[in-house]
Amino acid sequence: MKFARRTVGSAWAIVLFSLAFGGGWSLAAKYETIQAVMQGEGTQLGRRTDVKIIIYEYSTDDDQKALQEAFQAAGSEGLFNALTKMKAKGHMAITGTLGFDVNYIREFQVPEGRKIRLVTDRPIRFGEAWHQTRSTDYNLSACDVILSKEKGKSTGTIIPALELKLDPKTNQIVVEAYKNPWRLLNINYYPVKK
Repeated sequence: MKFARRTVGSAWAIVLFSLAFGGGWSLAAKYETIQAVMQGEGTQLGRRTDVKIIIYEYSTDDDQKALQEAFQAAGSEGLFNALTKMKAKGHMAITGTLGFDVNYIREFQVPEGRKIRLVTDRPIRFGEAWHQTRSTDYNLSACDVILSKEKGKSTGTIIPALELKLDPKTNQIVVEAYKNPWRLLNINYYPVKK
């Protein structure tokens, strides 16, 4: 009788384990996934953490046009407002966080391989909002990943807090980062499994 209970209990444990953890594995297999190590630079030098980017789909030309028009009409704040209204195109999770949705993801062909650009509204933490720190002005985040044709040569950068401005002299969009960018190392790319 004891043996039968253990066998049934073990079987249930295996079933529950499969349900709990099997879904996450199959979810990642349905979407493109990028995993990397983020390394701080400048004031964050020496700090490292893992990041996982899941791409559900890529943004369309219409999405890009909507963001350009929003920026021209109201600057960085207009871009932020337009991004918050867009459907999530992916998800980015940094170790120790639940992560956040990424609302704009584009893919470009470059000589090295493929460049994937992500831009999203940055989650503002409670302490930032409560103390009304300067960082709340930098309400966007961006990431560029270049997936190299050569194994082990992929590169990337994350700017966790940024603001976009128009340079009056050159009429070009300028990225103003709140702190130094983070470099992406040990980039692993997992394509969609069919």
